[in-house]
This record gives sequence, C-alpha cells and structure tokens, in this order.
Amino acid sequence: MHISEGILSAPVLLGGGVIAAAGTIVGLRRIDYDQMMPTALLSSAFFVAGLIHVPIGPGSVHLILNGLLGILLGWAAFPAIVTGLFLQAVFFQFGGLVVLGVNTVTMAVPALCCYYLARPWLGRPRTRPIAAFLSGMLAIILSAVLMALALSLSDAGFLATAKVVLLANVPVMIVEGFITMFTVTFLARVQPDILFQERT
Repeated sequence: MHISEGILSAPVLLGGGVIAAAGTIVGLRRIDYDQMMPTALLSSAFFVAGLIHVPIGPGSVHLILNGLLGILLGWAAFPAIVTGLFLQAVFFQFGGLVVLGVNTVTMAVPALCCYYLARPWLGRPRTRPIAAFLSGMLAIILSAVLMALALSLSDAGFLATAKVVLLANVPVMIVEGFITMFTVTFLARVQPDILFQERT
C-alpha cells in the first residue's frame, strides 16, 4: 500500500513527515532491551511481506502485517515500519523517500490503533482469536482509508483512484485477519511472554 512519489501535495507530505517523525521518536524511546529482537524480526517480516505487491494506480496492494506488528509491538511499530519502508524505498524503489512519512503514517497509525483496541481482549482465550482476526482486518481498513484520505487531500481527481484502492484491499483484509489470528494463537501457546508483555 505504497503511495508513489510525485503524487501528493506538499502540505500532505509535510504533515505525514511530522507525524511519522513524532511516532518514531516515541517508539524508539519506548523500546526496551527485551523488545529489540521481536521488533527487528517483525520489521523484517513487514519488509518481506511488502515485496510482493500488485500495483494499482499510484498505490499498490500487498500484505502489510501492520495489525500484527501493532498488537505485538505497540509504539515500537513506528520504528519497525519506517525501517522496513525505508529499505523498500532504497533497494526496490517501492514508494520513495519523499513519501516515506505519509506511507509510514498510513501503516503505523492503524497498527497503534489495533494495539490499544485489541490488547485488552488478547488475554482471554475465548476472545483472543476474534480480537486478533479483527485487528488484522481493521489495520488494513484504516490503512486504506488513510491512503485514500492522503490522495484525496492532495487532489480531488484522485478520489476515483482512492475508491479503487479501498475496494482492492478487501481480499487483503480477510487474508491479514487470518494470518494475524493464527500467529497470535500460536504465540499464545509457545511464546506467551512476547504476546502478553506490557508495552509502556
């Protein structure tokens, strides 16, 4: 779900850059030593998942895993996502450095929302699978909405493209929901410390 360079207006780029920088700073300050390895691993998973994508106009459709990153990392999802996006832009020209801030916001803000919404329900075995599935779906829905908002704020002519991007991400929402559900269920069985560790 990368937005390409040369699409967005300067105010949208500036706003995205400021929000991404602030979120990344907060995330870096909240990463403790025990969280370094999970953050690095999930950033790598995010990087790899975004390599296989289907271009749609100025954006693309692919797995993001930001819902999973959000519920596992909390604020640390910001630096994890910005690192993955930076490497994708440098090595594969996905998105770009100019739009790095906006692309980070469209993926990291939904991740953080999922963290705060789903974490209370993950401790209960009955609600855990549902909360994880909905987190995976909600993260993609919010990312698509934020991407559409960034496009429409830059130029009203992109409104049709924004609608296409929203519709194209419907299958991704379902797939991400199942991936997040199965991963969280598995982690709850084999590595509950990662799943239930409190994030400040």
